[in-house]
Amino acid sequence: MNIRDLRYLVALAEHRHFGRAAEASFVSQPTLSTQIRKLEEELGVPLVERAPRRVMLTPAGREIVARAQRILADLDALHQIARRSQDPDSGTVRLGLFPTLAPYLLPHVVPGLRERFPRLDLLLVEEKTEVLMHQLRDGKLDAAILALPLHNDQLTARFLFEEPFLLAVPRGHPLARRRSITLDDLGRESLLLLEDGHCLRDQALDVCRMAGADEKSGFRATSLETLRQMVAAGVGITLLPRLAVAPPIPVSADIALVPFDAPQPHRRLAMVWRRSTARAELLERLAAHFSALPPALLDGDTAPA
Repeated sequence: MNIRDLRYLVALAEHRHFGRAAEASFVSQPTLSTQIRKLEEELGVPLVERAPRRVMLTPAGREIVARAQRILADLDALHQIARRSQDPDSGTVRLGLFPTLAPYLLPHVVPGLRERFPRLDLLLVEEKTEVLMHQLRDGKLDAAILALPLHNDQLTARFLFEEPFLLAVPRGHPLARRRSITLDDLGRESLLLLEDGHCLRDQALDVCRMAGADEKSGFRATSLETLRQMVAAGVGITLLPRLAVAPPIPVSADIALVPFDAPQPHRRLAMVWRRSTARAELLERLAAHFSALPPALLDGDTAPA
């Protein structure tokens, strides 16, 4: 058994197709298939069920893939340790962010990040929170920026900042004339929300429960931009994170953005990594960089009401 064969097995588990797994592994399909069979013979158990159109893992195969992923993650950590001994701020960091944060936060931090860590190769992964948590656990990510709270004692979380929510309403809505509102003003309103799986949906539902509001029935958006367009079209109202309306994001003339009086509804962001990682010191420095946003970006009047 060798590391190469474990990589082939993990690739097959991810792609569930010999051809695609071989392509991802930069080998021919017969080569990958032969090595998987040799691995099965060495272990004495079948690892995959081979069907004409699909590959499925056997119960033993699923357990062995999970262990192989941990072994490969540990091996990658060994290489990282060796590289860091020569240059602590070099190498590759795989960072995950969720879709309602990534496109709005990154323009404010990436330029300075390149200056602060010029020899660091930052690979960004945008997925929903549940996927990021799985990838973090399996060693496919080094860290992720997620919304608190998180309930996992295997992870270290470094608080970054609080991001307030604004109420986005069509220009003709009665609340559009207000300079600010309270949660009580939402008591009779129905809000447009994202589909299941987005952490922003859960956060917005929490605000709705506090305010006595509810969700607009018959509609769930797949992205923040869809919500924005629906508000501009007069379909309803919604909550938008402040970074999503901060420059350079253009603001539609058909939308009024109304801030909340204190205490403002908000979400709390943190950078999260495995407690077992060997890269904790570097990740601490990265977290400090991500937390150093200009105060006006989060607290100021980022868009006209």
